[in-house]
Amino acid sequence: MASTTKEVATELLPLIRVYTDGSVERLFGSPIVPPSPDQNPETGVSSKDITISENPSISARLYLPILTPHNQNQKFPILVYFHGGAFCVESAFSLFSHRYLNSIVSQANVVAVSVEYRLAPEHPLPACYEDCWAALQWVASHSAGNGKEPWLINHGDFERIYIGGDTSGANTAHNLALRGGTESLPGGVKIFGAFLSQPYFWGSKPIGSESKEGHEKSLSSLIWSLVHPSATGGIDSPLINPFGPGAPSLAGLACDKLLVCVAEKDMLRERGVWYCDEVKKSGWKGEVELFEVKGEDHAFHFFNFETENTKAMIKRLASFLK
Repeated sequence: MASTTKEVATELLPLIRVYTDGSVERLFGSPIVPPSPDQNPETGVSSKDITISENPSISARLYLPILTPHNQNQKFPILVYFHGGAFCVESAFSLFSHRYLNSIVSQANVVAVSVEYRLAPEHPLPACYEDCWAALQWVASHSAGNGKEPWLINHGDFERIYIGGDTSGANTAHNLALRGGTESLPGGVKIFGAFLSQPYFWGSKPIGSESKEGHEKSLSSLIWSLVHPSATGGIDSPLINPFGPGAPSLAGLACDKLLVCVAEKDMLRERGVWYCDEVKKSGWKGEVELFEVKGEDHAFHFFNFETENTKAMIKRLASFLK
């Protein structure tokens, strides 16, 4: 009898296992949860799932803050959000993303579009970047009345469009903010602000307190090799190393406000701080702020959602979006 044991090609614990036959086993991720079309019982936020594109397959979960007699005719800022998960796990429809967006939307009073982009390694980068740019274009197309989504048409303020994300989603937000400096969006829409939470940046040379031993075999390096094997420059591609050879000037970031959030114990912390410092030095004309949470590790606000540190971080994001 033939063996049914499959051979592992790549294994990145605790995230993902890829087999030689091309099949993928995702070892990490929170469960998929439904939207709350009739308002979330805890926040009053409504949510629904929509399709942006059939080919490629891009969808999103939309969030609308609670409408009252006082605000039902006002326009809210729009947040286009990119979830984290190392470009290869998690979802806009997962529990982690859903409760996080519910909380942000209820506190910040924004309309949010949480993008469900294609994941690596089945769809290696730049698929995520292309999908998220297409979603941003789709949102912007509503500014001139060309879109069909009533929540955006009736309640979105296209003068205040934010992009943002966590970890790999923050990397995506950075790359889209740069792209917005060289490519225009429909209706002449501009990106007003961006937040980068614990951004996934890396490079071939360790900086600061990053371990010199095994740097090239670190999880951050191995993830990049898996999700973008054809990247020009490898781990020093400007997409992952904003200070690598040939990286565009950060002065070209196409937004007026930037918030970078880091966590004290996160191995990506020093890259986020460095990024913030370099933006300030670049000649960029906007306002940049750094927000650090002490005593916490990478993506703490997803795993420990009810803690005071998580509440403080979401409050800071909400005040930035207001």
